[in-house]
Amino acid sequence: MEEAELIDRCLRGDEGALGEVIGLYQDRLYGFALRLLGNTSDAEDAVQDAFVRAFRALPSYDKPRPFKTWLFTILHNRCMDLLRARRPDISIDEEAGAAAADAASSAPDHGPLAFETALVEKALSGLPPIYAEILLLQYKEDLDGGELAAVLGVPEGTVKARLSRARAMMREKLMQPNGRDGRITCGDLK
Repeated sequence: MEEAELIDRCLRGDEGALGEVIGLYQDRLYGFALRLLGNTSDAEDAVQDAFVRAFRALPSYDKPRPFKTWLFTILHNRCMDLLRARRPDISIDEEAGAAAADAASSAPDHGPLAFETALVEKALSGLPPIYAEILLLQYKEDLDGGELAAVLGVPEGTVKARLSRARAMMREKLMQPNGRDGRITCGDLK
């Protein structure tokens, strides 16, 4: 069934359609929130709150706009509120992103692919949230520049600048020597 039809059913009060929409997006939203917030409880709360807010605001949803983009916008705003509440003394741009370290530690711990995934997760967890978020949305959720701008509420030029900066920061983190022979090892992931 197409997403547009599901949304129409939701608007008509079909609770089964609400469940289907939740089923479609729950895991993706949770993964995004967990990586950004770094804590399962906050991620669960943010996702639940995003769904509640989305369904309450559904009559005002602009149907030509992709529903996924709209839903991620709501979740983005909730996550940013939670991050600001944690650290009211600094801006989100300056936050170290250490909260996401818990999410990185949940990566599988064996095999070459698991090792690479853990390296990326560790590097991502060390980025400030605005940079980790934009990489997650682009690469994990496959949002394009226009969708990223809509979700983040910034101009496309800002999206391009943040993506460039985020990629550079990831490269730097992934290429950092560990102080021994320059290679990253499994022990570095702890």
